[in-house]
Amino acid sequence: MRPRAVLVGPPGSGKSTVGRLLAQRLGTGFLDSDDAVEARAGRTISEIFTTDGEPAFRELERAAIATALAEHEGVLALGGGAVLAEQTRRLLAAHTVVFLGVGMSEGVRRTGMSTARPLLTGVNPRATYKALLDERLPIYREVATLEIGTDDRTPGEVAEAVLESLGAAEPSAGPECPDTAQT
Repeated sequence: MRPRAVLVGPPGSGKSTVGRLLAQRLGTGFLDSDDAVEARAGRTISEIFTTDGEPAFRELERAAIATALAEHEGVLALGGGAVLAEQTRRLLAAHTVVFLGVGMSEGVRRTGMSTARPLLTGVNPRATYKALLDERLPIYREVATLEIGTDDRTPGEVAEAVLESLGAAEPSAGPECPDTAQT
């Protein structure tokens, strides 16, 4: 058992939105690792960060991803920082990993510097986002089997590009999610 595709990328790259569309088009399930962490903890990610700190969140995240990689058969979207864990990177080596790339300006626009993204809050969110990209970009590329750019594309166009890259282009199984749902 293994996911059909694992999506990685920075906040705002569209992992959740594209993941849902991709799962729909493949006729399979979708799981977001952030949702799995929240379900296990019984709290939001923001609450975990505030109460227990980032290290506690990262440990919950590693465990949720290890379980998902072993048990989930559909499309799996990982939180933006999940690839920072060496254990997770080792596990990803056995999977088809799609890096959804996004430029800094577009990523900042899409995230809106939401408080739901604890690492992006602060005095200078744009500088924080740039530092995050600088740190993580080489790691996303290291774990990726495929890289798909998302700038100037709708989530539906990105999902189609992923399908084509996977060699599994299939007709749409239903209506698209609205573009306003980008994450």
